[in-house]
Amino acid sequence: MTEILITEFITGILIFMRIGAMVFTAPVLSNRAIPTIPKLAVSLLITYIVLHMVDDFAYNYEDGLIPLAIIGFKEMLTGIIMGFMLNFSFYAISYAGMLIGFDIGLGAAMGFDPASESNTNIIGQVFSTMAFLIFLLINGHHYVIRGLGYSFNIIPIGFYTVNKPVVDLLVNYAGGIFIIAVKIASPIMVSFFLMHIAAGIIARVSPQMNVFFVLQPLKMGLGFFLLVAVIPIYVYAFKEILNGYEEKLYQLIKAMSL
Repeated sequence: MTEILITEFITGILIFMRIGAMVFTAPVLSNRAIPTIPKLAVSLLITYIVLHMVDDFAYNYEDGLIPLAIIGFKEMLTGIIMGFMLNFSFYAISYAGMLIGFDIGLGAAMGFDPASESNTNIIGQVFSTMAFLIFLLINGHHYVIRGLGYSFNIIPIGFYTVNKPVVDLLVNYAGGIFIIAVKIASPIMVSFFLMHIAAGIIARVSPQMNVFFVLQPLKMGLGFFLLVAVIPIYVYAFKEILNGYEEKLYQLIKAMSL
């Protein structure tokens, strides 16, 4: 009886380490605005549910604590990789906002972004907040939990080792951050590029005209006008980007099982 309780306890601890690592790194759930105690409570609740869905982890007690600590580290690494990958979409959206903000002329208007835990301009902060709200509206936190449950079916406890397919996927997803950001910011970036060409032509035709004092207010006014005009498109784009990362999460979990 005692041996059974110890086995269940060890299994629960290892499950909690994977779930807790993902909860503390996944988007929205890892936000600093959420206190630590609720995060631990959510992790324990999910652990209790998952514990009845997986087989007990068979561990030889004669091996000592060092192999068990290594297995625990593997579980934490599994959760951290899954949670970290989900943040890539938010990094891309925040970076797109930063590119737009610099084009508009708000490069000096910097603020702290709690999502990326770094300084970004106001537009990047607005985009990041929009992404969080859309993530909640499409029940993105649900597919984080579904992905956790799915990972225990595909990746048994203590099984994961760092392999090439996972590294390749993470590199591809990380490289996609810049591509997604440029695609999001491209309508406004192209508009300002054409405006700069027009300003250069005007400066050559009329050298006595101070183009800078005309261009800067025009850039800010046009920039905010374009942002308001394309907000519905951005909302749809953010929704598609965040929905696509559910499938990418499953691809990553399958790669981690190889």
